[in-house]
Formats: sequence, structure tokens, C-alpha cells
Amino acid sequence: MPETSGPGTVAAEAATGGRARRFDRDHPRYRWVALSNTTLGMLLATVNSSIVIISLPAIFRGIGLNPLQPGNVGYLLWMIMGFLLVSAILVVPAGRLGDMFGRVKIYNSGFVIFTVASVGLSLDPLRGGAGAVWLIGWRVVQGVGGAMLFANSTAILTDAFPLRQRGTALGVNQVAAIAGSFLGLVAGGLLSEWHWRAVFLVSVPIGLAGTIWSYASLSELGERRPARVDWAGACTFAAGLGVLLAAITYGIQPYGGHATGWTNPWVVSGLAGGVVLLTAFCVIETRVAEPMFRLSLFRIPQFSAGSLAVLLSAVGRGGLQFMLIIWLQGIWLPLHGFAYEDTPLWAGIYMLPLTLGFLAAGPVSGHLSDRYGQRLFASGGLILTAVTFVGLLALPVDFPYWAFALLLALNGVGSGVFSSPNTSRVMSSVLAGQRGAAAGMRGTFQNSGQALSIGVFFSLLIVGLAARLPQALTSGLEAAGVPAGAAAAVGSLPPVGSVFAAFLGYNPIRTLLPPDVMNGLPPAAQARLTGNRFFPDLISGPVHQGLVVVFCAAAVMMIVGAAASLLDGRRVDKT
Repeated sequence: MPETSGPGTVAAEAATGGRARRFDRDHPRYRWVALSNTTLGMLLATVNSSIVIISLPAIFRGIGLNPLQPGNVGYLLWMIMGFLLVSAILVVPAGRLGDMFGRVKIYNSGFVIFTVASVGLSLDPLRGGAGAVWLIGWRVVQGVGGAMLFANSTAILTDAFPLRQRGTALGVNQVAAIAGSFLGLVAGGLLSEWHWRAVFLVSVPIGLAGTIWSYASLSELGERRPARVDWAGACTFAAGLGVLLAAITYGIQPYGGHATGWTNPWVVSGLAGGVVLLTAFCVIETRVAEPMFRLSLFRIPQFSAGSLAVLLSAVGRGGLQFMLIIWLQGIWLPLHGFAYEDTPLWAGIYMLPLTLGFLAAGPVSGHLSDRYGQRLFASGGLILTAVTFVGLLALPVDFPYWAFALLLALNGVGSGVFSSPNTSRVMSSVLAGQRGAAAGMRGTFQNSGQALSIGVFFSLLIVGLAARLPQALTSGLEAAGVPAGAAAAVGSLPPVGSVFAAFLGYNPIRTLLPPDVMNGLPPAAQARLTGNRFFPDLISGPVHQGLVVVFCAAAVMMIVGAAASLLDGRRVDKT
């Protein structure tokens, strides 16, 4: 097919629905149109993956629901996890559909679904548990659109950009993808200060503009490979990964006399059932003529090693995000005079050095890796990230902010240095006709890593707290004048309650201590218990012990990922 160029090409392509002409990858204008649109799509999807975390207190107040009551914890978990779980489950099928029916077509449909779901979220007419179910349902739909955007954006860019510019393009795209998860924290804090519906409403005009723009400007460059839908593979993959991640999520909640739910028969069954279903998926994919995902891709060293590095990096990054929120909101910000209800917003602001470091390093790393190769940049970025986890271990609980900010900025730089070279290396290692499925699997590892990080690192933190927090709470409350029985009752509560209270910006003691007990204390004792120092001083030791375990585990993951990136063999470019 002859090459096409000229200013009217984009318009002609849009006017004919993508059938009259196809752009050559060297077209000087189209590739930047594709980059700007897909970057907007990635930013929209990833900002919304984290925007509710900071704004959850305002959202639950808006629908009149206390998320910390025992019967409401499930609403809390699914508000956080619903979007992530669906995005992780559907990103591979969405990528495969892009290979079969057109990546731009599936990507554009994702914009439409995401925008409609944002409208539904902002118009929640219900209150209480029904209002929470409404929000969770539309968050699931939003996750479907996010998966379609996420799975096809990198494949569209890989089609549009030649190898010599691919790292730069993917670097910008990945900066939007990862920085969006941190920018969402700040956006959620700011918008929830105005109105909780604004947290969802802000995506509507952006989604509308992105939808119109993508339909008007994007064109199919990749070769479509029509095939029969692998329903058996799609269903076993979605069910297996969904059950596995849901079981890990419920492992956070206490069960029986245990601080966590890992001994809950339903959790154990979910873990085992998920593994069985994913094993069945692997067997099915080796026997069907047109599989959803060709497992032979994992025989490519660059693809398999890069995917492992993505998974470990995502787990570590997600764990860092949640642990820093707890550290800041539960201890550091109250100690420095911030009211508990203000800590969600300020936690997002104080974590900005992480985003700024990533924004500075991502595009530069992508450009340099195009010239000097991706392997050393990918592995070096993860090593730097591991060093910053060790540095965070050395900080006291009440740290000097300059040291904290420096370590966060370096952590962001490390993630930025790793991300775009790794993405370029993974995507360039597969054949053009398999890029949608490859991008989908890479997205699955990234999104699953974020979901896994919540279960893994929350569990590690809670286990660490369970060893010391009950005694610390009981003795501390008794010393403050709380009757021994009431103090013992609070001390015997599962540590997850204290963790979620700190995570959501609630005053933990006011939340944990029954109102009749609190009101029966002298005013001076009440002021001390609900002040800014009592709870942070009480839990700083147990929390720091948990942070040591978490950051050590994250550092090990980064080193393993760096080794995988470094030892993945020679580059095999499939252009």
C-alpha cells in the first residue's frame, strides 16, 4: 500500500471511518496526534484508579454511610478495589479484541464507556448501602472502559512510532499512566473539599472531549486479524484472576480470632479456585486454534522478563502509595498540627515529590533509551527505587520533611527511568499482529500488581500491628483515664480498624472508643485522647515495625525485577 501524507490525511481518514486510507508509521503528524490522545486516555484511566482513595470520607459522608462499621467494610473495600480488579481482569481480553477487530475501535469504545460511567457515578440518587452499591456498580463499568483504554493505547503507539522514537513516545505515555495514579490523590483531595460528586463529574468533560477527538483523529495502522472469540479462554482467565484477586482483597479483613482473613475457608477456597481456573486457562490456550493469548510469547526473554519486572514494580509502587498515606495521615501530619479531617488532602500534597520525580525522568529516560538501549535503564531504575526503599527504612517515624521529600523524588526518578524503556522493550519484542494481546497482558501484570499490593502490604502491616498494637492501645487508654474494661475492649479490636481509620482521615480514638465511654470522661481527658499526639505517639512504634517489613519486601522485589531486566538476553526487535 502506498505511503500517504499531507495535512488532509487525518481528516480524510476520519471522514471515511478509517477505511479509505492507512497512515504509514513515518507520517510526521499522525504519530503525535496518536500520542497526545492516548496519553489523555491513560491519564484519565489512571487518575480515576486512585482519585477515590483520598476522597472516600467525603463520598461516604455524601451518601450517609459510615464505612468503618463492621457491616460496611465490604463497601469500603469494593469502592477501592472494584475499578482495579475489573481493569486487571479485562485488559487482556480487550487487547485481544483490539488485535481482532481494530485497536482504535476498541480504544474509542473504551472512551465512550468510561465517560458514560463517569456520568452515572456523579448522578448517584441513592443513600446508605444502596448508594454505595450504585457507586460500586458504575465503578466496575468505568473499569471496563479503563481496561479498553489501557490495553490498546500502547499498541496504538507502537504501531504509529518507528523504533527510533518508540521509547520516547511510550515514555510520555507511561508517565501519564503512572503519574496519574499519584495525581489522582491530589485531585481527589481538592475536589472532595468542594463536593463529593465533583470527584466523578470532573471526568465527564474530559471523557467527552477525548471521545470526540479519538473518533475524529485516530486511524487503524495495525493489521487486523479477524478470528473466532476464544470464549473458553476469556471466561477462565476472567474468572480465575477475578476470584484470586477478590480472595486476596478479603484476606485483609479479620476472621475469627485472627487479625487477617487468610485462614477464612472462603479466602482459601478463592485462592485455590483462582489458581485452578488460571491453570485451566493455560491448558486451553495451548489447545485452541485461535487463543486469546499466545503463551508462546512468554518464551521471548524480553517479554517474560519485562512482564515480571512490571508486576514486581507495580506491587512495590502500590505498596509504597498506601503505606505512605497511612504514615502521613495516621502519624506525621497529626504530629505536625494538621486536623485529621484535613490529612487526606495534605497527604496527597506532601507526596507530590514522587510524582515530580517521575514526570522529570520518564520522557528523558525514554529518549535516552532510544539511543543507548533499554536494558541498563530499566534495571538501573529499579535499583535506584530499591535504594530509596532502604532510605525510607532509615527515617524516623517523625522524619524531617526534606529527607522524606528527597527520597520520594528519587523513588519517582527510579520509576520513571524504568518504565518507558521496559515498555518499549516488551512491546518491540513481539510481532505486530500480537501487540494488542501483549499490551493487554502487560497491563494485566501492572494492574494486578496494584491490586495485589493492597492485599499483600496491608496484610504485612496488620500482622506487624497485631503483635504490639493491642497492648499499646489498652495500656495507653488506661493511662489516659479510660476504664479498664473499655480500654481492653478497644485493644482487642482488629488492627484493621485503626489502619482504615488512619487511611481515611478519621480521628481513630473518636472512631474506636464508644461515645458513652468518651462522654463519661473529663473534658481534659477527652481533649487529650482526641488530640493530635495521643494516637500517633501510641502507634508510631508498631507502625514503624510494620513499615520495616513492608519496605524490606518492596526493596527485594525491586532487586529481583532489576535482575530480570538485566539478564533477559539480547534484544529481539520485531518492529
